[in-house]
Amino acid sequence: MLVTGQRRAVLIAGPTASGKSALALARARASGGLIVNTDAVQVYDVLRVVTARPGAADEALAEHALYGTVSPATRFSTGEWLRAVQAIIGETDPDRELICVGGTGLYFDALINGFADVPEISPEILRSVQSELEASSESQRMALLQAEDPETARRLKVADPQRVIRALAVKRQTGRPLSSFQNAQQPGPIRDWEIERMVLWPERDVLRARIAQRFSGMFENGAVEEVEALMSLNLDPSLPAMKAIGVPEIGQWLEGTMAEDEAIERATIATHQYAKRQRTWFRNRMGDWPRLGLAGAPL
Repeated sequence: MLVTGQRRAVLIAGPTASGKSALALARARASGGLIVNTDAVQVYDVLRVVTARPGAADEALAEHALYGTVSPATRFSTGEWLRAVQAIIGETDPDRELICVGGTGLYFDALINGFADVPEISPEILRSVQSELEASSESQRMALLQAEDPETARRLKVADPQRVIRALAVKRQTGRPLSSFQNAQQPGPIRDWEIERMVLWPERDVLRARIAQRFSGMFENGAVEEVEALMSLNLDPSLPAMKAIGVPEIGQWLEGTMAEDEAIERATIATHQYAKRQRTWFRNRMGDWPRLGLAGAPL
């Protein structure tokens, strides 16, 4: 699907292990385009293998941006990622194709539709709200949200726990309802570009096999050393990098509380669950994007 515009972007989305990076690399080598990371965990330094970031050989074949540029001690928000992309756009030749590739649906949405740049919420406030709502029913959550942020409550079809927690935390930290930030949302930076969209959509059994093979390979090819390096930093366990799939599991193995086989199995299961959540997002929010198979062929 193409949208007429002055500049050109190729958006390659898909669940983890679906072959996105390989497709992006092939595209970049053919067009001379710039590959831009559109994945929330691949921005973090230290975790190249665990997050399946492109390797040095791939980076030598085409220019990559926003991979491994953020300290794992940082909570890198969607707003910060979007500002980084805007800076890249400003520094890139207008005739050069931008190839945005990753598995974070919210990033793709922000590129086109913009993003409500809500201030970062403190972990203490988040934990407080989470504790308050831990045993609440949907009706109780909605009633609380209606009392504190009626406009956001009106916009939500169901009182999804995570969305209610976020809305309440925003209101309690900033004194402003989440809806006020959403109302001030600016258009996405590539909204008026010529955009080619695609979602890689391999068969479930094929994807499951690729996920299992990938994590076994990670364990043998540097993931353990990466987690050791990360743990040596003594970071807050609630940080996104500390919760990246594979980090808790390998960490428990290193601490002697989990066997190697169990660590691999649990990380593989967690990756399957993550891929399922990604597919749900793409199905619901990118339903009109063309679906492609593993080799980039139309389905």
